[in-house]
Amino acid sequence: MEIEAWWLILVPLVFGLGWLSARVDIKHILADSKLLPRQYFEGLNHLLNERTDKAVEVFVDVARHHSETIELQFALGHLFRRKGEIERAIRMHQKLLARPELKGAEKQTAQYELALDFMKAGLFDRAEELFARLDDTDLSRAARRHLLDIYQQEKEWKQAISTAQQLRDTSHTYQHEIAEFYCELASQAITRSQPAEAQQYLQQALGEHRKCVRANLLLGDLALAEGRAEEAIATWLKIESQDHRFLPFAAPKLLDAYDRLGRAEEGTNLLKGFLNSYPYLDMLDLVYERIARQNGVETASDYLSEQLRLNPSLPGYAKLLEARAITAPVERKADIEGLRKVILENSRSQAMYHCAACGFKARQYFWHCPACSEWESFLPARGQLKP
Repeated sequence: MEIEAWWLILVPLVFGLGWLSARVDIKHILADSKLLPRQYFEGLNHLLNERTDKAVEVFVDVARHHSETIELQFALGHLFRRKGEIERAIRMHQKLLARPELKGAEKQTAQYELALDFMKAGLFDRAEELFARLDDTDLSRAARRHLLDIYQQEKEWKQAISTAQQLRDTSHTYQHEIAEFYCELASQAITRSQPAEAQQYLQQALGEHRKCVRANLLLGDLALAEGRAEEAIATWLKIESQDHRFLPFAAPKLLDAYDRLGRAEEGTNLLKGFLNSYPYLDMLDLVYERIARQNGVETASDYLSEQLRLNPSLPGYAKLLEARAITAPVERKADIEGLRKVILENSRSQAMYHCAACGFKARQYFWHCPACSEWESFLPARGQLKP
Protein backbone atom coordinates (compact mmCIF):
# COMPACT_ATOMS: atom_id res chain seq x y z
CA MET A 1 0.00 0.00 0.00
CA GLU A 2 1.47 3.40 -1.00
CA ILE A 3 1.71 6.20 1.56
CA GLU A 4 0.18 9.37 0.18
CA ALA A 5 2.13 12.61 0.59
CA TRP A 6 -0.52 14.36 2.72
CA TRP A 7 -0.15 11.71 5.40
CA LEU A 8 3.43 12.88 5.94
CA ILE A 9 2.06 16.33 6.76
CA LEU A 10 -0.81 15.06 8.94
CA VAL A 11 1.26 12.92 11.33
CA PRO A 12 3.56 15.68 12.66
CA LEU A 13 0.59 18.03 12.81
CA VAL A 14 -1.33 15.64 15.11
CA PHE A 15 1.69 15.24 17.38
CA GLY A 16 2.16 18.98 17.43
CA LEU A 17 -1.45 19.60 18.47
CA GLY A 18 -1.18 17.00 21.22
CA TRP A 19 2.01 18.61 22.57
CA LEU A 20 0.38 22.05 22.49
CA SER A 21 -2.74 20.75 24.31
CA ALA A 22 -0.62 19.21 27.03
CA ARG A 23 1.29 22.44 27.50
CA VAL A 24 -1.93 24.43 27.80
CA ASP A 25 -3.34 22.01 30.42
CA ILE A 26 -0.15 22.17 32.45
CA LYS A 27 -0.22 25.97 32.37
CA HIS A 28 -3.82 25.94 33.62
CA ILE A 29 -2.96 23.55 36.44
CA LEU A 30 0.03 25.63 37.48
CA ALA A 31 -2.02 28.82 37.32
CA ASP A 32 -4.81 27.30 39.43
CA SER A 33 -2.35 25.96 41.99
CA LYS A 34 -0.83 29.43 42.41
CA LEU A 35 -4.26 30.78 43.30
CA LEU A 36 -4.50 28.36 46.24
CA PRO A 37 -2.94 29.46 49.52
CA ARG A 38 0.19 27.62 50.65
CA GLN A 39 -1.59 26.49 53.83
CA TYR A 40 -4.04 24.50 51.71
CA PHE A 41 -1.29 22.12 50.63
CA GLU A 42 0.06 22.08 54.16
CA GLY A 43 -3.34 20.92 55.38
CA LEU A 44 -3.51 18.24 52.69
CA ASN A 45 -0.12 16.98 53.79
CA HIS A 46 -1.36 16.68 57.38
CA LEU A 47 -4.39 14.72 56.19
CA LEU A 48 -2.28 12.36 54.11
CA ASN A 49 -0.13 11.70 57.17
CA GLU A 50 -3.25 11.15 59.34
CA ARG A 51 -2.63 14.26 61.43
CA THR A 52 -6.29 15.26 61.40
CA ASP A 53 -6.12 17.77 64.27
CA LYS A 54 -3.33 19.75 62.63
CA ALA A 55 -5.09 19.60 59.28
CA VAL A 56 -8.24 21.06 60.84
CA GLU A 57 -6.25 23.92 62.41
CA VAL A 58 -4.69 24.79 59.05
CA PHE A 59 -7.96 24.59 57.13
CA VAL A 60 -9.75 26.73 59.71
CA ASP A 61 -7.12 29.43 59.19
CA VAL A 62 -7.48 29.15 55.39
CA ALA A 63 -11.27 29.39 55.59
CA ARG A 64 -11.02 32.40 57.91
CA HIS A 65 -8.87 34.38 55.46
CA HIS A 66 -10.32 33.02 52.21
CA SER A 67 -14.09 33.08 52.49
CA GLU A 68 -14.47 32.13 48.82
CA THR A 69 -13.24 28.58 49.51
CA ILE A 70 -16.75 27.12 49.83
CA GLU A 71 -15.75 23.53 49.05
CA LEU A 72 -13.02 23.73 51.68
CA GLN A 73 -15.57 24.88 54.26
CA PHE A 74 -17.84 21.98 53.37
CA ALA A 75 -14.92 19.60 53.86
CA LEU A 76 -14.05 21.29 57.14
CA GLY A 77 -17.58 20.91 58.45
CA HIS A 78 -17.46 17.24 57.52
CA LEU A 79 -14.18 16.87 59.41
CA PHE A 80 -15.67 18.51 62.50
CA ARG A 81 -18.62 16.12 62.42
CA ARG A 82 -16.36 13.12 61.90
CA LYS A 83 -14.22 14.14 64.89
CA GLY A 84 -17.32 14.50 67.05
CA GLU A 85 -17.10 18.31 67.24
CA ILE A 86 -20.75 18.68 66.34
CA GLU A 87 -21.20 22.25 67.60
CA ARG A 88 -18.36 23.47 65.38
CA ALA A 89 -19.79 21.58 62.42
CA ILE A 90 -23.21 23.15 63.02
CA ARG A 91 -21.73 26.66 63.23
CA MET A 92 -19.72 26.11 60.05
CA HIS A 93 -22.72 24.92 58.05
CA GLN A 94 -25.02 27.60 59.48
CA LYS A 95 -22.57 30.29 58.37
CA LEU A 96 -22.41 28.74 54.92
CA LEU A 97 -26.19 28.55 54.68
CA ALA A 98 -26.49 32.22 55.69
CA ARG A 99 -24.23 33.43 52.89
CA PRO A 100 -26.37 35.36 50.38
CA GLU A 101 -24.22 34.39 47.39
CA LEU A 102 -24.83 30.68 48.07
CA LYS A 103 -27.42 29.45 45.59
CA GLY A 104 -28.75 26.30 43.98
CA ALA A 105 -26.85 23.07 44.59
CA GLU A 106 -24.43 24.65 47.10
CA LYS A 107 -27.29 25.88 49.28
CA GLN A 108 -28.95 22.46 49.17
CA THR A 109 -25.66 20.81 50.13
CA ALA A 110 -25.23 23.18 53.08
CA GLN A 111 -28.77 22.42 54.22
CA TYR A 112 -28.14 18.66 53.87
CA GLU A 113 -24.88 18.83 55.82
CA LEU A 114 -26.48 20.88 58.57
CA ALA A 115 -29.28 18.33 58.83
CA LEU A 116 -26.65 15.60 59.24
CA ASP A 117 -25.07 17.65 62.03
CA PHE A 118 -28.40 17.96 63.85
CA MET A 119 -29.05 14.25 63.38
CA LYS A 120 -25.65 13.35 64.83
CA ALA A 121 -26.39 15.66 67.77
CA GLY A 122 -29.71 13.89 68.40
CA LEU A 123 -31.75 16.96 67.42
CA PHE A 124 -34.07 14.89 65.27
CA ASP A 125 -36.86 17.46 64.96
CA ARG A 126 -34.49 20.06 63.47
CA ALA A 127 -32.85 17.48 61.21
CA GLU A 128 -36.26 16.26 60.04
CA GLU A 129 -37.33 19.80 59.14
CA LEU A 130 -34.21 20.39 57.02
CA PHE A 131 -34.37 17.00 55.29
CA ALA A 132 -38.04 17.58 54.44
CA ARG A 133 -37.12 20.85 52.68
CA LEU A 134 -34.90 18.90 50.29
CA ASP A 135 -37.87 17.21 48.68
CA ASP A 136 -37.85 17.54 44.86
CA THR A 137 -34.10 18.26 44.80
CA ASP A 138 -31.13 16.17 43.71
CA LEU A 139 -30.59 15.30 47.38
CA SER A 140 -34.16 14.18 48.02
CA ARG A 141 -33.43 10.44 47.98
CA ALA A 142 -30.46 10.73 50.32
CA ALA A 143 -32.55 12.96 52.61
CA ARG A 144 -35.39 10.41 52.66
CA ARG A 145 -33.02 7.64 53.69
CA HIS A 146 -31.98 9.72 56.70
CA LEU A 147 -35.61 10.57 57.44
CA LEU A 148 -36.33 6.86 57.48
CA ASP A 149 -33.58 6.38 60.08
CA ILE A 150 -35.05 9.20 62.18
CA TYR A 151 -38.59 7.81 62.05
CA GLN A 152 -37.32 4.39 63.13
CA GLN A 153 -35.37 5.82 66.05
CA GLU A 154 -38.41 7.85 67.12
CA LYS A 155 -40.75 4.88 66.51
CA GLU A 156 -42.87 6.92 64.11
CA TRP A 157 -43.87 3.80 62.20
CA LYS A 158 -46.56 5.29 59.95
CA GLN A 159 -44.15 7.95 58.70
CA ALA A 160 -41.51 5.26 58.29
CA ILE A 161 -43.91 3.25 56.10
CA SER A 162 -44.70 6.28 53.94
CA THR A 163 -41.02 7.16 53.53
CA ALA A 164 -39.99 3.58 52.72
CA GLN A 165 -42.72 3.40 50.07
CA GLN A 166 -41.29 6.55 48.48
CA LEU A 167 -37.79 5.06 48.53
CA ARG A 168 -38.65 1.66 47.07
CA ASP A 169 -37.34 0.84 43.61
CA THR A 170 -36.11 -2.19 41.70
CA SER A 171 -32.87 -2.29 43.68
CA HIS A 172 -34.60 -2.25 47.08
CA THR A 173 -38.29 -2.98 47.55
CA TYR A 174 -38.28 -2.33 51.33
CA GLN A 175 -40.91 -5.07 51.73
CA HIS A 176 -39.17 -6.62 54.74
CA GLU A 177 -38.83 -3.25 56.46
CA ILE A 178 -42.40 -2.12 55.76
CA ALA A 179 -43.78 -5.44 57.00
CA GLU A 180 -41.78 -5.01 60.21
CA PHE A 181 -43.08 -1.45 60.60
CA TYR A 182 -46.64 -2.81 60.44
CA CYS A 183 -45.69 -5.41 63.07
CA GLU A 184 -44.40 -2.61 65.30
CA LEU A 185 -47.73 -0.80 64.90
CA ALA A 186 -49.51 -4.05 65.77
CA SER A 187 -47.39 -4.48 68.90
CA GLN A 188 -48.31 -0.96 69.98
CA ALA A 189 -52.01 -1.73 69.39
CA ILE A 190 -51.73 -4.93 71.46
CA THR A 191 -50.17 -2.93 74.29
CA ARG A 192 -53.19 -0.57 74.12
CA SER A 193 -55.53 -3.60 74.23
CA GLN A 194 -56.79 -2.99 70.69
CA PRO A 195 -56.67 -6.48 69.10
CA ALA A 196 -58.82 -5.60 66.08
CA GLU A 197 -56.49 -2.78 65.09
CA ALA A 198 -53.48 -5.03 65.69
CA GLN A 199 -54.93 -7.73 63.47
CA GLN A 200 -55.48 -5.21 60.68
CA TYR A 201 -51.84 -4.11 60.83
CA LEU A 202 -50.65 -7.72 60.81
CA GLN A 203 -52.71 -8.50 57.71
CA GLN A 204 -51.14 -5.46 56.05
CA ALA A 205 -47.72 -6.80 57.02
CA LEU A 206 -48.48 -10.12 55.33
CA GLY A 207 -49.87 -8.28 52.33
CA GLU A 208 -46.58 -6.45 52.04
CA HIS A 209 -44.43 -9.51 52.68
CA ARG A 210 -46.20 -12.88 52.72
CA LYS A 211 -43.25 -14.56 54.45
CA CYS A 212 -43.29 -12.23 57.43
CA VAL A 213 -42.97 -14.77 60.25
CA ARG A 214 -43.38 -12.17 62.96
CA ALA A 215 -46.87 -11.31 61.68
CA ASN A 216 -48.06 -14.91 62.00
CA LEU A 217 -46.47 -15.27 65.43
CA LEU A 218 -48.45 -12.25 66.62
CA LEU A 219 -51.67 -13.30 64.83
CA GLY A 220 -51.47 -16.65 66.61
CA ASP A 221 -50.99 -14.86 69.93
CA LEU A 222 -54.11 -12.78 69.29
CA ALA A 223 -56.17 -15.85 68.39
CA LEU A 224 -55.05 -17.78 71.48
CA ALA A 225 -55.73 -14.77 73.75
CA GLU A 226 -59.30 -14.74 72.47
CA GLY A 227 -59.74 -18.49 73.08
CA ARG A 228 -59.36 -19.58 69.45
CA ALA A 229 -56.69 -22.23 70.05
CA GLU A 230 -57.33 -24.17 66.83
CA GLU A 231 -56.94 -21.00 64.77
CA ALA A 232 -53.77 -20.13 66.65
CA ILE A 233 -52.27 -23.55 65.91
CA ALA A 234 -53.16 -23.26 62.21
CA THR A 235 -51.56 -19.82 62.07
CA TRP A 236 -48.33 -20.91 63.74
CA LEU A 237 -48.06 -23.99 61.53
CA LYS A 238 -47.82 -21.67 58.51
CA ILE A 239 -44.39 -20.67 59.77
CA GLU A 240 -42.91 -23.94 58.54
CA SER A 241 -43.51 -22.89 54.92
CA GLN A 242 -42.47 -19.29 55.59
CA ASP A 243 -39.12 -20.02 57.24
CA HIS A 244 -38.73 -23.22 59.26
CA ARG A 245 -35.81 -21.74 61.19
CA PHE A 246 -38.40 -19.82 63.24
CA LEU A 247 -40.19 -22.97 64.38
CA PRO A 248 -38.44 -22.88 67.80
CA PHE A 249 -40.18 -19.52 68.36
CA ALA A 250 -43.58 -21.07 67.69
CA ALA A 251 -42.89 -24.35 69.51
CA PRO A 252 -43.75 -23.28 73.11
CA LYS A 253 -46.82 -21.47 71.82
CA LEU A 254 -47.99 -24.61 70.01
CA LEU A 255 -47.57 -26.72 73.14
CA ASP A 256 -49.59 -24.18 75.14
CA ALA A 257 -52.40 -24.24 72.58
CA TYR A 258 -52.51 -28.06 72.50
CA ASP A 259 -52.54 -28.13 76.32
CA ARG A 260 -55.55 -25.81 76.36
CA LEU A 261 -57.33 -28.15 73.98
CA GLY A 262 -56.52 -31.14 76.21
CA ARG A 263 -54.28 -32.65 73.52
CA ALA A 264 -50.89 -32.44 75.22
CA GLU A 265 -49.51 -35.67 73.75
CA GLU A 266 -50.44 -34.55 70.24
CA GLY A 267 -48.46 -31.35 70.76
CA THR A 268 -45.42 -33.28 71.98
CA ASN A 269 -45.55 -35.63 69.01
CA LEU A 270 -45.82 -32.66 66.65
CA LEU A 271 -42.57 -31.22 67.96
CA LYS A 272 -40.88 -34.63 67.81
CA GLY A 273 -41.85 -34.77 64.15
CA PHE A 274 -40.42 -31.30 63.55
CA LEU A 275 -37.16 -32.34 65.20
CA ASN A 276 -36.73 -35.18 62.72
CA SER A 277 -36.65 -32.62 59.89
CA TYR A 278 -35.38 -29.51 61.66
CA PRO A 279 -33.01 -30.45 64.50
CA TYR A 280 -32.84 -27.11 66.28
CA LEU A 281 -31.34 -26.97 69.76
CA ASP A 282 -34.04 -24.75 71.27
CA MET A 283 -36.75 -27.15 70.13
CA LEU A 284 -34.82 -30.15 71.47
CA ASP A 285 -34.55 -28.48 74.88
CA LEU A 286 -38.29 -27.86 74.88
CA VAL A 287 -39.15 -31.46 73.96
CA TYR A 288 -36.71 -32.79 76.56
CA GLU A 289 -38.35 -30.70 79.32
CA ARG A 290 -41.77 -31.78 78.09
CA ILE A 291 -40.93 -35.50 78.19
CA ALA A 292 -39.23 -35.11 81.57
CA ARG A 293 -42.44 -33.66 83.06
CA GLN A 294 -44.72 -36.20 81.40
CA ASN A 295 -42.63 -39.40 81.58
CA GLY A 296 -39.72 -38.73 83.90
CA VAL A 297 -36.08 -37.67 83.58
CA GLU A 298 -34.76 -41.12 82.53
CA THR A 299 -37.14 -41.37 79.58
CA ALA A 300 -36.32 -37.79 78.60
CA SER A 301 -32.56 -38.37 78.79
CA ASP A 302 -32.89 -41.56 76.70
CA TYR A 303 -34.74 -39.55 74.03
CA LEU A 304 -32.09 -36.83 74.20
CA SER A 305 -29.30 -39.41 73.86
CA GLU A 306 -30.97 -40.90 70.79
CA GLN A 307 -31.30 -37.46 69.15
CA LEU A 308 -27.66 -36.65 69.85
CA ARG A 309 -26.48 -39.89 68.26
CA LEU A 310 -28.22 -38.76 65.08
CA ASN A 311 -27.21 -35.09 65.36
CA PRO A 312 -24.37 -34.49 67.85
CA SER A 313 -23.71 -31.05 69.34
CA LEU A 314 -21.82 -29.66 72.32
CA PRO A 315 -24.81 -27.83 73.88
CA GLY A 316 -26.88 -30.98 73.42
CA TYR A 317 -24.35 -33.10 75.28
CA ALA A 318 -24.20 -30.49 78.04
CA LYS A 319 -27.95 -30.93 78.42
CA LEU A 320 -27.55 -34.72 78.47
CA LEU A 321 -24.92 -34.51 81.22
CA GLU A 322 -27.30 -32.31 83.22
CA ALA A 323 -29.94 -35.02 82.90
CA ARG A 324 -27.53 -37.84 83.76
CA ALA A 325 -26.31 -35.98 86.86
CA ILE A 326 -29.82 -36.14 88.36
CA THR A 327 -29.81 -39.94 88.55
CA ALA A 328 -26.03 -40.46 88.91
CA PRO A 329 -24.45 -41.70 92.15
CA VAL A 330 -23.35 -38.95 94.52
CA GLU A 331 -19.64 -39.66 93.98
CA ARG A 332 -20.00 -39.08 90.21
CA LYS A 333 -22.09 -35.92 90.29
CA ALA A 334 -19.13 -33.56 90.73
CA ASP A 335 -17.26 -35.07 87.75
CA ILE A 336 -20.34 -34.88 85.52
CA GLU A 337 -21.04 -31.30 86.54
CA GLY A 338 -17.42 -30.29 85.88
CA LEU A 339 -17.51 -31.82 82.41
CA ARG A 340 -20.82 -30.12 81.69
CA LYS A 341 -19.38 -26.70 82.60
CA VAL A 342 -16.38 -27.24 80.33
CA ILE A 343 -18.64 -28.15 77.42
CA LEU A 344 -20.88 -25.14 78.03
CA GLU A 345 -17.87 -22.82 78.15
CA ASN A 346 -16.61 -24.15 74.83
CA SER A 347 -20.02 -23.96 73.18
CA ARG A 348 -20.93 -20.46 74.38
CA SER A 349 -21.15 -19.05 70.83
CA GLN A 350 -23.77 -21.65 69.91
CA ALA A 351 -26.02 -20.30 72.65
CA MET A 352 -26.06 -16.81 71.09
CA TYR A 353 -28.07 -15.20 68.32
CA HIS A 354 -25.96 -13.62 65.59
CA CYS A 355 -26.71 -10.69 63.28
CA ALA A 356 -25.89 -11.76 59.73
CA ALA A 357 -25.28 -8.12 58.73
CA CYS A 358 -22.78 -6.95 61.36
CA GLY A 359 -21.99 -10.00 63.51
CA PHE A 360 -23.49 -8.58 66.71
CA LYS A 361 -24.17 -11.33 69.28
CA ALA A 362 -26.93 -11.43 71.86
CA ARG A 363 -28.61 -13.91 74.15
CA GLN A 364 -32.06 -12.66 73.16
CA TYR A 365 -33.48 -12.41 69.67
CA PHE A 366 -33.96 -9.01 68.04
CA TRP A 367 -36.12 -8.33 64.99
CA HIS A 368 -34.22 -5.04 64.66
CA CYS A 369 -30.46 -5.28 65.25
CA PRO A 370 -29.47 -2.80 68.01
CA ALA A 371 -25.96 -2.52 66.54
CA CYS A 372 -26.49 -1.95 62.79
CA SER A 373 -30.27 -1.26 62.70
CA GLU A 374 -30.94 -3.92 60.04
CA TRP A 375 -34.32 -5.66 60.12
CA GLU A 376 -34.67 -9.46 60.19
CA SER A 377 -30.89 -9.82 60.14
CA PHE A 378 -30.61 -12.01 63.25
CA LEU A 379 -30.37 -15.72 62.51
CA PRO A 380 -33.43 -17.18 64.25
CA ALA A 381 -31.96 -20.56 65.19
CA ARG A 382 -29.11 -20.47 67.69
CA GLY A 383 -27.73 -23.60 66.10
CA GLN A 384 -28.69 -26.88 64.56
CA LEU A 385 -27.72 -30.09 66.26
CA LYS A 386 -25.44 -31.00 63.39
CA PRO A 387 -22.10 -29.15 63.68
